[in-house]
Amino acid sequence: MAKALLGYVGGSDPRLLAEMRRLQQRVQDLESELVRIQAEKDALKAAASHDRITESVDAHQAEPALT
Repeated sequence: MAKALLGYVGGSDPRLLAEMRRLQQRVQDLESELVRIQAEKDALKAAASHDRITESVDAHQAEPALT
């Protein structure tokens, strides 16, 4: 009975184990890609914010710096 239950839930079928390893690797790859894309998004967001700040400063209207 135990062997039947073990076989029913997956046991040690090599195809199932190979598929499980493949899916685990795919999940790891997708998680890595997500981290990379989030970092890229954050960098682009920071660059866009910096561009908006520099565009909002009008050099012709700005007062000269005190020296």
